[in-house]
Amino acid sequence: MGTHLFFTLKLRIPQRHIGKALRLSISTETRDDSKPSHNLSAFGALATTLAATLGTGNIIGVSTAVALGGPGAIFWCWLTGILGMATSYAECYLSMLFREKDLHQIYIGGPMYVLKNGLHNKYLAKFYAICTIFAAFGVGCTTQANSLTQTTSSTWGLSPHIVGIAAAFVVGLVILGGIRSIGSICMKLVPALGFLYIGSCFVLLFINRDALWDAVLVILEHAFMPNAVLGGVAGYSLKHAARYGIARGLFTNEAGIGTAAIAAASSASESPSRQAYVSMTAVFWDTVVMCMLTGLVIIANMLKHPESLIGVNEAGLADAAFSYLPVGGNTFLSLSLAAFAVTTLIGWSYFGEKAMEFLWGTKSISLYKLLYIVMIYIGAVIPLNVVWECTDLINAMMVLPNVLALFLLKDRISS
Repeated sequence: MGTHLFFTLKLRIPQRHIGKALRLSISTETRDDSKPSHNLSAFGALATTLAATLGTGNIIGVSTAVALGGPGAIFWCWLTGILGMATSYAECYLSMLFREKDLHQIYIGGPMYVLKNGLHNKYLAKFYAICTIFAAFGVGCTTQANSLTQTTSSTWGLSPHIVGIAAAFVVGLVILGGIRSIGSICMKLVPALGFLYIGSCFVLLFINRDALWDAVLVILEHAFMPNAVLGGVAGYSLKHAARYGIARGLFTNEAGIGTAAIAAASSASESPSRQAYVSMTAVFWDTVVMCMLTGLVIIANMLKHPESLIGVNEAGLADAAFSYLPVGGNTFLSLSLAAFAVTTLIGWSYFGEKAMEFLWGTKSISLYKLLYIVMIYIGAVIPLNVVWECTDLINAMMVLPNVLALFLLKDRISS
């Protein structure tokens, strides 16, 4: 959060240009993917980033944040997104600045190239790349595959083995086609899934409109409550609201981890500032919009339908709220979770691929893709309590060299 605040002030509040950034992200030039190039369009890079970040964190993550940190956690999650846009801008700007071209004249970049070419520290660069590979197999692969099978098993009673094989097959077809294939699928799937989910949230907020203003007040009141109240294991206090809200916000948008910069560097755009603005909108959509809407839906439902929370666990608050959709509420949420899990599997495969290429060259990519596809199946059929803890640790280890590079190269960044 300190990094977010620093770059917000250092770059003279780049968030004020969010309107310009959104216009750039949907402009014809930005979306043009027809040129004879193996690089992504600027919008394709954004869609790949969103594919990796949109998912269970926006739904289940927000649900657990409210359960453990109280309604005030929504405010801190939202604030993390607002300020995190500045860090995302800085990451992507530096990644564009220090990217390289491979033997096929395809742009490659990310924090490992910033560490190597900007700080001239190959050891930190290799450390970051290794962490990215572990994160790809962990948070990007096995955890998402497991979330997918849990959702399909609880809703439709499908076998984890069948779901794991099907997911591995579908994702494998996409990632074996390379970055253009990944970008093309993400450009089609991510906007459709995102806007469909946002639309369902607005329907629920309209249904619970008489509780909406009270929900906003409850979120703001609990965000700054100094002492634990209302009972519960954790207690709803400022400490817990901030801790879980910030943690879930960082988990969903990954601003500070540096993964968005890997996708940004693959863009055919020649302007670091332009691409950084486009990539910055991923945090806006991911946390400022989708996490906020999910939080409002959950809190409004808690106020209007408290009986729906009886026997609900930490991850079930969203499920309880979506049960009030006029048609197929719980089924729709399950389909959304499953679809988001698949897009996250596709998006994260690219991040790990670029880390492998950095360490061992293009000859290692085929082996990586094969291992990634196999890990999807393994993740679908094994319990993952320990893996979740390990991936949180790996993400923290990725933050350290990435944020260090941001501060040491801060004078190279302009808005």
